[in-house]
Amino acid sequence: MILQQLVNGLTLGSLYALIALGYTMVYGVLLMINFAHSEIFMTGAFVSLFVYLKLAKIMPGWQAFVGGIAASFVVCAALAVTVERIAYRPLRRAARLAPLISAIGVSILLQNAVFLWISDQSLAYPQAFEVRHMSVFGADVNSLQLLILGVSVTLMLLLHFFVNRTRLGTAIRATAQDATTASLMGIPVNGIIAITFFIGGALGGVAGALNGMYYGSIKYNMGFVPGIKAFTAAVLGGIGNIPGAMWGGLILGVLESLAAGFIPNGSDWKDVIAFTVLLLILLFRPEGLFGKHTPEKV
Repeated sequence: MILQQLVNGLTLGSLYALIALGYTMVYGVLLMINFAHSEIFMTGAFVSLFVYLKLAKIMPGWQAFVGGIAASFVVCAALAVTVERIAYRPLRRAARLAPLISAIGVSILLQNAVFLWISDQSLAYPQAFEVRHMSVFGADVNSLQLLILGVSVTLMLLLHFFVNRTRLGTAIRATAQDATTASLMGIPVNGIIAITFFIGGALGGVAGALNGMYYGSIKYNMGFVPGIKAFTAAVLGGIGNIPGAMWGGLILGVLESLAAGFIPNGSDWKDVIAFTVLLLILLFRPEGLFGKHTPEKV
């Protein structure tokens, strides 16, 4: 029973981690919370569904699904860069409240655009390939869970390598540490910020596609709860800390799954568990499990 909940929790947590990386990268560079990221996640689910339905007419289901994931990667990355350019960059020197309000406005805009122009009801996400089940030490593990875990872990490891082992990654870390000094050293800060949004949006889009396939349906407001939980995961791991966001997502997913399995009516308490974790972290360790306390400079 415990192993089964761990498998379910790791699957759910890997989705949270992918979304949380978008929050934590933007915060690490700009010190702002991109609340429109949850709607980019939702957009990824819709883009992958529509591309999958088109491609499924001319190729096998699994190839169409891969095409849908690739499309959500590209479209959501481009959407995130567009949002940064239009809604955030002009407010970069404004008071911190202004970009936050702008982010909420973009979130509402994207959500209502899908509501009005696509559908106000849930859309079924077809099963792209046969899901095979296997028993591992008494736990039921299926091929879809392994796919989600494999894709998520691969993307997280690639991101970790990119940020820590490449010139662009070094530029991102330099910009996050001190954007003014980075610009004096010849780093194109605006371009680095755009790349940061590009990566975060791409990961959010892939998470949306995987989420739609896992749960079998998508809806215009599907991004709100996963987005808030991914933000919780980012805070849990240490907002601005990339490995922290990965571990925070996995920990939160496992906690939710264990609560659902061992607490009476546990599925009704999953959201309570997540937000209780957020409250406790903010009260007792606001820098997160893997973050470092940095005093504010005056």
